[in-house]
Amino acid sequence: METIPPTAALTTSNTRTWCVLCHASALLGVFFHLLGHIIGPLIVWLSKRHESPEIDAHGREALNFPLTWLIYDAVAFILCFLLIGIPILILLWIANIIFVIIASIKASEGTLYRYPLTIRFIK
Repeated sequence: METIPPTAALTTSNTRTWCVLCHASALLGVFFHLLGHIIGPLIVWLSKRHESPEIDAHGREALNFPLTWLIYDAVAFILCFLLIGIPILILLWIANIIFVIIASIKASEGTLYRYPLTIRFIK
């Protein structure tokens, strides 16, 4: 019996789905702060990065963003002792959610979203 190879559209759709999951899984950080932003994208990226260069690129970007923002959160936490860190933490939290949603939408359109103010730790 002959196996039928998957169509290009199915492969593209599957790849886009995993790219979206790379970004959207970071929303776990809303419920599990600190590591929640990293665990979801890390699991998706490590399990699917070899299947497609697009998934690899989206996964690296989805991991670099929360790693960078952990540094920003740490600085804002220190600034809490000067009473200016609390509004900064709130703004970082809101911006984080907005950027992750934008990245997820762009990934669903097939575009790699480059998060602003992100240090590229994983290249």
